[in-house]
Formats: sequence, structure tokens, C-alpha cells
Amino acid sequence: MYHRVLLCYDGTREGRKALRQGADVVISMKSEAYLLAICQNLVTRAIPEGVNPMLCEGEDSRANALLEEGVQWLRERGVRAEGKLEYGNAVDCIAAAADEIHADLIVLGHKSRGRLARWWSDSDEQSLLERVSCSILVAEAPEE
Repeated sequence: MYHRVLLCYDGTREGRKALRQGADVVISMKSEAYLLAICQNLVTRAIPEGVNPMLCEGEDSRANALLEEGVQWLRERGVRAEGKLEYGNAVDCIAAAADEIHADLIVLGHKSRGRLARWWSDSDEQSLLERVSCSILVAEAPEE
């Protein structure tokens, strides 16, 4: 049985599918849900001359809207979830959040790209599978 479920959401089609499947698990098992919204930080990738208050405000606004979208979607389906916003590498953010809440299950989306690069590992570093000690449910959106 899963007591604490970490739902990973990034606003993509795969992320939405993971949110739906994760909500089904949470509802059926009467689990606690934690929503982790993950954003790539555009500010850290921008050239120094391109970083300005408007870029930072726009990124914060977009990230908060992403988190609120996920939390609201869950609420509409009767799932109470705590939400948290993280910037950066998905593997690092997911592993840290899973450890922090003592997750029994991580639910995330994946899009086929030849290798499981998106969530499993962004480089030759340790993969998500090697960094967490709980189950992982991968929701894959079908190709259009």
C-alpha cells in the first residue's frame, strides 16, 4: 500500500497523464498526495545581459501558475495535495522531494526519446532509479 505519493508535474502532456494516473492511485488507496511542480530555470541559462527583473518575474509567474494548475486540477477531483515548486534538474528535484516526504511511490510522466533521458537521467550521472528507494509509476503519453 502506498501512504505517501509524490506526483511530479511539469505541465506537459505526459505530466498531465501522470497527474491523472497518480490521482487515481491516491483516491483508490486513500493516500497522501504531494505535488511537485518542476520548472527549468531560464534565468540560469540566459546570458548575463539578458537577465532582468521582467525575465525573473515572468519565470516566477509561469512557475507559480504551473503549480496552481496542478493543485487545482487535483482539488477538482477531490484530492487534497500539498504543493511545492522546484527549479532545476528533474532527477535532483524528484529524489530530494521523495526523500523529504518519505514517499512510497513517485508518479511521473515520460515521453519516449530513444533512451529514458528525461526523468531517469539528464547525463551520465546516477539515474533516478538508483537515487530513490521507493516505487516509480511512469505514465507515458501515446504518440500522436
